[in-house]
Amino acid sequence: MSNELIAILMFASMMVLLLTGQRIFAGIGFVAAAFSLLLWGEGGVEMPFNASMTLLNWYPLLTLPMFIYMGYMLSESGIANDLYEMFHVWTGSLNGGLAIGTIGLMIAVSAMNGLSVAGIAIGSSIALPELLKRGYDKRMVTGVIQGGSTLGIMIPPSVVLVLYGMIARVPVGQLWVAGVIPGLMISALFVLYIVVRCHLQPELGPPLKPEERQISRREKFRLLRAGLLPLGILFSMTGLFLMGITSLVEMAAVGATAATLATWIKGRLTFRVIEETVRQSLSVSCMFMWVILAALSFGAVFDGLGAGRAIETLFLDQWDLNPWVVLIMMQLSFILLGMFLDDTAMLVIVAPLYIPLVIALGFDPVWFGVLYTVTVQVAYMTPPFGYNLFLMRAMAPPDITLGDIYRSIVPFVLLMGISLALLMVFPEIVLWLPEQVYGK
Repeated sequence: MSNELIAILMFASMMVLLLTGQRIFAGIGFVAAAFSLLLWGEGGVEMPFNASMTLLNWYPLLTLPMFIYMGYMLSESGIANDLYEMFHVWTGSLNGGLAIGTIGLMIAVSAMNGLSVAGIAIGSSIALPELLKRGYDKRMVTGVIQGGSTLGIMIPPSVVLVLYGMIARVPVGQLWVAGVIPGLMISALFVLYIVVRCHLQPELGPPLKPEERQISRREKFRLLRAGLLPLGILFSMTGLFLMGITSLVEMAAVGATAATLATWIKGRLTFRVIEETVRQSLSVSCMFMWVILAALSFGAVFDGLGAGRAIETLFLDQWDLNPWVVLIMMQLSFILLGMFLDDTAMLVIVAPLYIPLVIALGFDPVWFGVLYTVTVQVAYMTPPFGYNLFLMRAMAPPDITLGDIYRSIVPFVLLMGISLALLMVFPEIVLWLPEQVYGK
């Protein structure tokens, strides 16, 4: 049996296991271990062992549990609620103002936690009831929450970009810096859409009633201070890193410590908050470590077969495809896979194949990492099986149907598609800031 056929069989076996509902790390790790033993006998045991050593020796991996801890601490202590209350008071007098505030909340929460799922969970529990109660259109509301939750993983600190950097062997700091401008650009497009749409159709996002605006200036500034606290933690730790004062891991430690101190100062550091934060942080962190370990093992077997080189030869030498055609095919495959899998599973599947090919095509892997992140978020919101669509349906009230959710994301998917095209045509949007911070 040829190496190419073995690689196809590996890929097919992994997809079958994932479609049966197996956990991602179990399905991928089993295929990697089984094929390494079948191909190389007892010597194949060294592959997962070496992968585990690579994982445990990768110092920046310490950032993962600390960032996840920080996000859950701010969420479980209610500090994220303070942030939304601030947006509620300061933007509620505008048409669509609460929707704009929700975008801000989604960005902050997802960035703190590094996961879009966290943004949807917070948005559905905090923002959704408030917006519906104040007469916001249900399709506008669900679209805003889904669209906003995808933005946080573009802005540092981002767990998804940490995983990409680990698997693609790209500096995480460069990836974070590269995601800042694209993330802010997409955020600005979302806000602009809400402002224009609610100006033309005020019934979609009515302002707060006059009696709800009767808040003293002193109370407004109290809410402003409380709401700016999580943003201050986020921007201060990122600023320390960009100024070179702290390393990547030290920055994560600063964020986790600051979140704990802020919770203690506000008198919310209870046993329940600590227990829930630690439990959730351990659960998510261990899941990510197992996934990375499985990904490294799978990639090692793939590299041993020369599958990456075979695909490169097929696309560039035998089919003679234009590099941009190959890149667009990759993006389309992300959208297809994103209808069935989450971003971690997709990254594990495609990284061994795509990263060497991207480098061989002459594209910057940092730029490609940002493209991957944006495309995955488009896939998450793409019917019929978008990952976020079903999360939203599970958390929304019964009167919001799956059809409402499908229609709600159309403008946001279009805006992200336009943004993706701009990032592909003008790579400088992604690469300019890393070049300024890290040099050519």
